[in-house]
Amino acid sequence: MTDFTTTTDVPLCAKIARLVQERGWNQEAFARTADLNRLTVRGIFQGPPRKLHNATVRACARALGVTVNDLLTQPLERLLPRMRVPMPASDNLRMLYEQATQPELLAWLENNRDRAAQLTPLEIDELLSLQGTGGPLTPFGVAHYVEQIERRRKIIEQAAIIAGTEYVDLLEQFVKVLYEKIQPYKIPSEPEA
Repeated sequence: MTDFTTTTDVPLCAKIARLVQERGWNQEAFARTADLNRLTVRGIFQGPPRKLHNATVRACARALGVTVNDLLTQPLERLLPRMRVPMPASDNLRMLYEQATQPELLAWLENNRDRAAQLTPLEIDELLSLQGTGGPLTPFGVAHYVEQIERRRKIIEQAAIIAGTEYVDLLEQFVKVLYEKIQPYKIPSEPEA
């Protein structure tokens, strides 16, 4: 069994608490993100310095988006800038940055700011709802879901353009055929009296 010990002057619990604070999370949000018991998180934040279980250290590192080695060996001053997520100008995007808790989503946001800025409030809400331990973002990845959202947005934009032309009847027929095809349950029409 690996023994995780820190080589910095700051106790590990204090370092984790400071990094969580820098992320802008409260104890409850961190417990959810790290998939840790609230009492464990409370002990990290409020308790006297104590030795953490290896699994707890791994969960904290994963939630914070750093490696276990970095969490244990890097000085707090080097880790703090990695926790700061620049706040975007738009309120919609600000909400996404503030409510994103899954490390994969946070990493995607940092690497794809332009694409994230194009998300609508409904798309942001959809993406945030897919977070969580065992949620769809984990096995399929953030990029996959964002690509699906972007494809859907493009199709809707193209359909809106077509709907404004003489091809609206053709579009309506095509959509009707596809819609009927995907309906899993057809409601039988009531017989006329």
